[in-house]
Amino acid sequence: MEDNKPEITDLYFKAFRAVEDRASCMKFIEGHTHVLEIFGITQITSAKIDWVLNPDVYVVQVSAEEGGKALGGGRIHMANRKQPLPIEDAVGEMDSRIYGLVDQQVETGIGEFCGLWNSWEIAGLGVGSIHLGRTFIALAHTLKLKTLLGLCAPATYRNSLRVGFRVLKELGVDGKFYYPAEDLTATGLIIEDLENLPLAVEEERLAIQKLRTKELTKTTITTSKGNEVTLHFDLL
Repeated sequence: MEDNKPEITDLYFKAFRAVEDRASCMKFIEGHTHVLEIFGITQITSAKIDWVLNPDVYVVQVSAEEGGKALGGGRIHMANRKQPLPIEDAVGEMDSRIYGLVDQQVETGIGEFCGLWNSWEIAGLGVGSIHLGRTFIALAHTLKLKTLLGLCAPATYRNSLRVGFRVLKELGVDGKFYYPAEDLTATGLIIEDLENLPLAVEEERLAIQKLRTKELTKTTITTSKGNEVTLHFDLL
């Protein structure tokens, strides 16, 4: 399969409100579902599709051409006391303290970065970890959130800490949960100051600031195989 990967020279990161672009939501769902099925993961709360009707959900979709097939992406769910955040559904039965943590911060602005995925076509480019991580933290600030939650797999743990998350040790077993299955683990994460990002490494903090001020709308990266890919950002 590796040899059959298409040559990608551009990737477009497009943010939109879920209820305002149903067609793009369907592309996202199709791509995300396919990736989860490849890994045999079906019981994951962020894969539910009722979010397409939630006015407090924002999506970032990655494609190789503007408006093209979804090759990766993720979502931000803003807490609204109407629809629970995916992390509440995911770990609430294991640790009910998640409900109070969210409820106490609805007025000041709390949300969740979830549903992160990328397809085999762009695997290895760093899109599914660091570049989407930066993008979503910039978007969360644009949405006037103060606090951002996450539930990450081991593969994205290191880069999550780089962009400013800390482990939510107050929940689970020092932040860890057996999820989405008994033989898999996920780590609860939180950023408590999206304005200043005090825990982010300096390189990431500067990149995020450029994204949220629109100072950075395009950048070229070099892949591990020496190919150049230009990333285009359109973040509301």
